[in-house]
Amino acid sequence: MKNKLARLFVVLLASAFLMLSFDSFCQTGRLKAKILEQATKQPVSGATVSLKGTAFNATTDTSGTVSINGIPEGNYRLTITMIGFQPKEINDILITPGKVYDLEAELLQAVSSLKEVKVRAVRGENNLMMPVSTYVFSREEIFRNPGSQGDIFRVIGILPGVTSSGGQFSAISVRGQGVKDNVYVVDDIPMQEVSHLEGQGGFNDPNGGRFSIFAPRTIDNAVFQGGGFSAQYGRKGSAYLGLGIKEGNTETPSFSGQFDLLGGTLIYDGPSYAIKNTSVFATARYQNFSLLEKVVGLKNIGLPSYGDYMIKTITQLGQKNKLEVLAMYNPENYTKNVADVAQSDKVEDVSIGNSSNNKLLFGLNLRTLTSKNSYWKNILYYRTLNNIGTFGTTTPKVNPDGTFASKQNIPNEPDLTSIKNNQREIGYRSVFTEHFKSLTLIAGTDISRVDVNYAKILKHTDTLYSFTTHDPRPSPAQHYLVIQPSQFNSVFKNAAYNASAYIDLSFQLLKNLTLNPGGRFDYTGFSSEYTIAPRISGSLALTGQSSLNFATGIYYQDPMLTNVADQPSGHKLKAERTIQYILGYKNYFTNDLKLVIETWYKQLDHLVVQAFSGQSLLNNNGTGYAYGADFNLTKRLTEKFYGQVGYSYMQSRRDDHDGQGVYNFTYSQPHIFSLLGSYKPDNRWVFSAKFRYATGRPKDTYTVYDNVFNDPNLIRYAEELKGKNAARLNDFISLDVRSDYRIQLKKTAFTFFIDIVDALNRNNQSDEVFQPITGRTYYDGLGIFPSFGIRIEL
Repeated sequence: MKNKLARLFVVLLASAFLMLSFDSFCQTGRLKAKILEQATKQPVSGATVSLKGTAFNATTDTSGTVSINGIPEGNYRLTITMIGFQPKEINDILITPGKVYDLEAELLQAVSSLKEVKVRAVRGENNLMMPVSTYVFSREEIFRNPGSQGDIFRVIGILPGVTSSGGQFSAISVRGQGVKDNVYVVDDIPMQEVSHLEGQGGFNDPNGGRFSIFAPRTIDNAVFQGGGFSAQYGRKGSAYLGLGIKEGNTETPSFSGQFDLLGGTLIYDGPSYAIKNTSVFATARYQNFSLLEKVVGLKNIGLPSYGDYMIKTITQLGQKNKLEVLAMYNPENYTKNVADVAQSDKVEDVSIGNSSNNKLLFGLNLRTLTSKNSYWKNILYYRTLNNIGTFGTTTPKVNPDGTFASKQNIPNEPDLTSIKNNQREIGYRSVFTEHFKSLTLIAGTDISRVDVNYAKILKHTDTLYSFTTHDPRPSPAQHYLVIQPSQFNSVFKNAAYNASAYIDLSFQLLKNLTLNPGGRFDYTGFSSEYTIAPRISGSLALTGQSSLNFATGIYYQDPMLTNVADQPSGHKLKAERTIQYILGYKNYFTNDLKLVIETWYKQLDHLVVQAFSGQSLLNNNGTGYAYGADFNLTKRLTEKFYGQVGYSYMQSRRDDHDGQGVYNFTYSQPHIFSLLGSYKPDNRWVFSAKFRYATGRPKDTYTVYDNVFNDPNLIRYAEELKGKNAARLNDFISLDVRSDYRIQLKKTAFTFFIDIVDALNRNNQSDEVFQPITGRTYYDGLGIFPSFGIRIEL
């Protein structure tokens, strides 16, 4: 039924995409804007809205709305000014003949100690409630970021303190923690699964997903905080990412499409026509790797495919209520068979399998203005995850040099293991915000019910050829592990309730000091555990352009649901704990040029670690620490140029207390340097480039044993861990480039683009994998990854 709805949705969008509106001969367009105060969501009356460099300007009415007519076709910069608020500029206002450019903008209150600073950004840029580790991205900045292909998670990979595995992964780790340790909130809805092609989808790696579930140009604004986030966000211990989905145009419809090597994306942006005072923003994307694999020469990876279908409606219910409805469906399939294995020149990855991983989200978000200084948000959401897969292996005969002795009739077992991971969550959030003269109060509560139906089955006894010294074996002379189904299998079907309550305050002491204390209470049903997490951040203004900023707090992280389901009956995992300390300096050299320097330290305990190789049993014996310093110089997007340069120093160490001692964490990369630049010489061309260097990620060292069965007819190699993450992969070096060329023909715009990941074709290593059939090691890396195509806007 879901697939039929997805196909119907694509057909409707495709039909709409072919329509041309009746007023195609108009030569001017209109701008409509609604200006709100960020702290209270109240309309701002009397604000001046103007298009820089022109005579077009107007003043907002009592509803905060302004309309400017008769604007010639072109690309403009919008300025918003109002006494008592920080000025704001918004770039790339594209006026199209016969259409209305519709936007909603929020203004931050002016701060006397920062009155000389002019904010040129989307919301959140100079918010004193988020004083540390905060970066914001506009829709245009996300689009221009080279190598990201419109993926917000790849965009964030350029920031200091952020580690990714290169262009082929969208998942991020931040300041010495893992890819599963970040809070993701989409239009106030907490989300757990935000990527395609994660480990359980068949790729089976620790790097997270390869692509996000958000199609290009879906995200309107993003606020990223690398640490020190407030108490209203919880259940994760590292960083916060808040994403705002674009709202639909309330006045005129537009259709756009993007087509490249992987597939296509269709977008509708306009009025609903079916419901009064309602706008619609809808996207449909389908991606299939078959053509890309042929063009780039990818071998042995199988065939992934996925879709992303989303619709968001905004309905204005009178003057005080705004209702958002958000629905997302993200199906995914992955297939790898014996023929795929045989495509390689040498015997490397011999795994095979089939899996599907489908995500569904439905949410309602009602914002009510309760007074002139307060508003109340009530969010109801429902999400499902349905992951089913069978996985197996092949056992080809090999030559001494590691090549296939024969690619015909390769022995295989396609269903050695199977997995079912079905999750369902229904949740409710209620958040109240009130802004007093010198105090802002945010208080809220969350409650949810989580259902898990999980099964992981090993069909029969299997052999594991990677082991550690402390793994149980009958004899030290046995250089492999025998895994029994009883040690691997898990069946879990249960439900639990989670509840949270939190409060955040923000107030100014003396003249230059702002403090943001807060606290959070969580109850986690599957752990039967209560936690209390106090936090505080603050900012001390030194001059009109510079400030000292700080944050500290306790952050608890729930065990992953798959880990909870894997445990023996009665064995419960506890929440992991992170204590963060951050001290930073911020300076605005000019209105749009900002320097941020921060040092940070983390203490980690109760970390979830594996007891023995190949077994499901986990415990909370792990501890660790991480520390570092980040330097970032950012030039925000103005008329033609934006960019940033960053450097991070980081160390992250862990101890699983399993006899292996202290080791470098998987994402501990001491030196990370990044450089990004984007230049728009005119309304047609955009050129962007991004360079990244990082110390190679840690890897284990092993002793390799040959012919472990002492059988010349069954040669197998094995490796014994000698040093956990004691060596490193090669340093990561990547150059991504992008070029866009736009042609405007009346109401239709054509943009031709090419976006190349790893233009140097270094084939950066993301993982080292041991092959027991050959005794050799191979590396997981995609190398150069081009994307080129066309985007059409009607």
